[in-house]
Amino acid sequence: MVDSKRPNIVFLFADDWGRYASAYRRFEGSDSINQVIETPNFDRIATEGAIFTNAHVPAPSCTPCRSSILSGTYFWETGLGAILDGAYWDDSIPTYPLMLEEKGYHIGYTYKVWSPGKSENAPYGGQRTKYEPLGNKWKRFSQEVTQRVPEMGVDSAKQVLFDETRESIKAFLDDKSEDQPFCYWWGPVNTHREWQRGSGKKLWGLDPDDLKGRMPDFLPDVHDVREDFNDYLGEVLAVDYGAGIILDELEKAGELENTLVVISGDHGIPGVPRSKCNLYDIGTQVAMAARWPGKIKPGKVVNEFVNLMRLGPTFLEAAGEDPLENMVDSIMPLLTSENEGNDDSGYVVTGRERHVMYARTGGLPYPCRSIRDKDYLYIYNFAPDRWPAGNPHGFDSYDSSNDDPDMVIELVNSSYDRSLSDRNPFIDVDPSPTKHWIVVNRNLEDVRPKFDLAFAKRPFMELYDINSDPDNMNDLASDPKYKDIVDKLHKELFSVLEDRDDPRVTEKDDCKFDKYPYAGLADDDWYDAPANDKINNTRPTPY
Repeated sequence: MVDSKRPNIVFLFADDWGRYASAYRRFEGSDSINQVIETPNFDRIATEGAIFTNAHVPAPSCTPCRSSILSGTYFWETGLGAILDGAYWDDSIPTYPLMLEEKGYHIGYTYKVWSPGKSENAPYGGQRTKYEPLGNKWKRFSQEVTQRVPEMGVDSAKQVLFDETRESIKAFLDDKSEDQPFCYWWGPVNTHREWQRGSGKKLWGLDPDDLKGRMPDFLPDVHDVREDFNDYLGEVLAVDYGAGIILDELEKAGELENTLVVISGDHGIPGVPRSKCNLYDIGTQVAMAARWPGKIKPGKVVNEFVNLMRLGPTFLEAAGEDPLENMVDSIMPLLTSENEGNDDSGYVVTGRERHVMYARTGGLPYPCRSIRDKDYLYIYNFAPDRWPAGNPHGFDSYDSSNDDPDMVIELVNSSYDRSLSDRNPFIDVDPSPTKHWIVVNRNLEDVRPKFDLAFAKRPFMELYDINSDPDNMNDLASDPKYKDIVDKLHKELFSVLEDRDDPRVTEKDDCKFDKYPYAGLADDDWYDAPANDKINNTRPTPY
């Protein structure tokens, strides 16, 4: 029997997850990447609730994406929460967890909610609402497990980290008052770089060769790239296992049946060109499922386009609270309606501003916005003169025979070193074996087109036919046959941007995103923020 008291809200939200879960196999061909993994806990949530086939993030960069979700607004409406490097949280902006706390909910989180930025996880109460009694070894899952394997074996080594998550949720539940509703966020970051090379096979039994013929067309189908992707999928399996632990503890506590559980991620795979920080599908489309007994019909398929920023007002509405007027619409009607949600009309709008502050001269962003419907993806690049992945620092040359060995090494090992900001190439793409392989082999005839797709400058407008070109490789925007479609989508996109006061439209050539503090180097105290302990503790070399 479903409890009549106010529901609990649990959000399982992983860094850099993308759209990888075995539940998506039925919507894809036999050559999809999802054919090689098993995610039983995501699948359970989807089977006992709803799966979303067109879920997209508001921005394919963690801080602005999370700013949007927490506030229920577009990322450009969150002030300095709209960027990553140099982000500050504006405490005057209401967020759904703090609003629920005011209404009597017990709130808490484990691992990452909102960062990098100052102050760390401020939209969720900062350190006050943190539950990590055994620390945070999970963020380096494959490294932590690998170093324990010689002594403990694989299963026992994994269990050390599984226990960490279990004790975190138990501590959170133990800390609430009897019959008090709760709002909990579990935010694993192990799917972010860097993970242990070869860990997908060694820790999870995934074979890189099983990915042969399944890679996106814009990636070289070679062993190094397949192994890199395979290791990432191993981290996805760890996230799924952790989600199962959360479900198990909720069930033991007698709370699962009165809990709205949503599981998703903040953007696509890191270190893979055209994914994270890009508006192509692999960057913005994510796995998402929701379970809420008595409210969501089991086995429901939602094909409508859903932007994850709609979750904030949805969680408020689920708790019986009214979303604020400036928030976007909730997805409550999609969750609770009796139909299967097969109306796949509509669209989502996404975008980005600055990711890494030293990616381009002057600390400038790469501003772009997109609109995606069931047939087309349209992208508008406001500054096509800038490098989308960051300055190349010499790697734009066709000739790889004279590559500086130190710079090649930095592609993989030291791209987060801010003291080398004047020579970090393509730094908006995380360092990875995939990035390294493509750049080093860029003068090969079959690699050069993929290198250009990944790193070269882009036109003002891009258009992709989703049905014939799912990997978004063939830009149709300049083809006269598609002029009417470009015009239509451009009008729809800019109507949303104007309606929501996007500075890129309302301020035009005097846009704040191109000026300090949104551009340029952050002030000194930003480097002292708790969230910025690993990669942000060195002030970069001035341009």
